[in-house]
Amino acid sequence: MTSSHTDCHYCLQSLRGRKYALRDENAYCVPCYDSLYANPCEECKQPIQCSSKDLSYKGRHWHEECFKCAKCSRSLVEKPFAAKDEVLLCTECYSDEYSSKCFHCKKTIMPGSRKMEFKGSSWHESCFVCQYCRQPLGTKPLITKDNENYCVPCFEKQFAHHCYSCKKVITSGGVSCHDQPWHKECFVCAACKTQLYGQSFISQDEFPYCVDCFSKLYAKKCATCKKPITALGSVKYISFEERQWHGECFKCAKCSVSLVGREFLTRRDDILCYECGSA
Repeated sequence: MTSSHTDCHYCLQSLRGRKYALRDENAYCVPCYDSLYANPCEECKQPIQCSSKDLSYKGRHWHEECFKCAKCSRSLVEKPFAAKDEVLLCTECYSDEYSSKCFHCKKTIMPGSRKMEFKGSSWHESCFVCQYCRQPLGTKPLITKDNENYCVPCFEKQFAHHCYSCKKVITSGGVSCHDQPWHKECFVCAACKTQLYGQSFISQDEFPYCVDCFSKLYAKKCATCKKPITALGSVKYISFEERQWHGECFKCAKCSVSLVGREFLTRRDDILCYECGSA
């Protein structure tokens, strides 16, 4: 530019008819201004003269023609870019080099777009959805099965077990009886409602009973001791003409010898060994 300033502030040569630059209200001829104040270009290391456009980013400077992607060399002037380790890259090169890949679609998650992270993997926000209802999961509670994510309602609808007693979802733990799932707190004796989890029980018609209730309601009585015969008592029992005995109770009414595996005779309600019965 030309102006009414008469002399260069540094070399004192006349500025009449010459271009000059102003700095702190002082006028400098172009050569003096460039040598004193021109910023060095990050790319070519040459000074950016006052006749050139100076592009700056975080305290660093470039010629307009030097402001380009370090990988593909495309100009970054008036275009979005990213910096990595002080190197400038266009968004495409930055994405190819450094951006996360979506776990679902395997495509790059572009800088500036919202990224969802879960269990060390990343998703596009639009890809992070329930596998069943396809609704966005965002920050909602979710459950993963076979590497697929589900919102809690859909997971419960598709996969969760429902308690045989109350029909509600079993979210953790539970008890299995006759291949039917139960809440621990619902697994009670069908008669007296005593908690059976961790206790001995006997099932009848797909319902569990504590030993006492089962014995009172269903167990057959030993013909000798009159006590219930249950699977929790003597392992062996003997049945004859609609009467049952504990294995240890099945003995001769006269000499008390065990009749298990031996011949025996009956006399009215008594059972006798062959020797006593023949005497």
